[in-house]
Amino acid sequence: MKPKSFQNLARPWTWRIRGVWIVISFLAVSCGSFTALAFTSTDADTLFEAHAKAFYQKADGGAFYLKSTEGNKPADFWTEAEQMEMVLDTYERSTNPQQLVMFTNLFHGFLAEHSRTWRHNPYNDDIMWMVIALTRAHLLTGNPEFLAVARTNFDLCYERAASTNLGGGLWWKVDVRSKNACVNGPGSIAAFLLGRSTGKADYFTIATNLFQWERATLFDPATGRVSDNINENGRMGRFALTYNQGTFVGAANFLGYTNEARLAALYTMNRMSRDGYLPSGGESGDGGGFNGIGVRWIARYMKDRGEQATFEPWLQKNAEAAWQARRPADNLSNGHWPQPTPEGRRYSWGCSSAVVILQVVHPTEMVKPDAK
Repeated sequence: MKPKSFQNLARPWTWRIRGVWIVISFLAVSCGSFTALAFTSTDADTLFEAHAKAFYQKADGGAFYLKSTEGNKPADFWTEAEQMEMVLDTYERSTNPQQLVMFTNLFHGFLAEHSRTWRHNPYNDDIMWMVIALTRAHLLTGNPEFLAVARTNFDLCYERAASTNLGGGLWWKVDVRSKNACVNGPGSIAAFLLGRSTGKADYFTIATNLFQWERATLFDPATGRVSDNINENGRMGRFALTYNQGTFVGAANFLGYTNEARLAALYTMNRMSRDGYLPSGGESGDGGGFNGIGVRWIARYMKDRGEQATFEPWLQKNAEAAWQARRPADNLSNGHWPQPTPEGRRYSWGCSSAVVILQVVHPTEMVKPDAK
């Protein structure tokens, strides 16, 4: 089967918070020309390969990502899933089939560690992240095993998580104490992608219902902020996080709610970014890769809807900062842009956002000096 691009899926129809490197510019005067070095496609390859060298491990016919550069502990369930999405981001940019081999190895390693069904995991969002990764992979490869595992786990998760309490939406965990953006945005995206993979209208209906609940309950149309959660008693956790902004944008884009998508993307750019830089989410905890998720979906919206003039300079500024923040010894770049990445232990999840942003944002290619 000819691979289908994840980048062409948008259709216009209708709390889980689990020094400065100077940006280098080379000025060259050659027949009156000016040259500025920012980041290139080769740099995107470099960060991906550095991350793989530091963290990607083969084992028993499969593979996994190490949690950190110290010890042999694998990455957690959901951060493994999201780093698998990082591999797909890289494949979509480069079309290098070796990245699909990596993804398949990681898939087999994931099943070896977590089994084929994930009912034992109490976090519904964890399951939705992996469903997204597998359904994206199916759309790119046609591999039926990816789809079978994705569909089985979406269905069991949706059955236990969906309820009419608080007007609808999905519970974050099986303890049914809150409904969170981190499961409802991904749940809507997962359902949409399953609809594309299976052709079944029920999944599109679920995607729409989940998005509409999140829009009505957690989204502020006056600002574009996506609140983190609403608890069982109706109290809101009104803080915003970049990954929740991103998945809201992603679901809105897929389903044709372009005004809501734009508002949420603008809020992330204008209200959450300081001096234009995305906020650091830490490195060793859940927040380490939030920005990668956020920019994945905002960049997708930007490209699908022709919004480069509004969002691309901001995204490129962050991508340039992620590239310049890498440490020279191993090219790992954590998420504290534009601060330099320090020596010592680094975490695969915390270093993943830099990899992702260079994959999904158009490079500011170096213009070579005029030849003499």
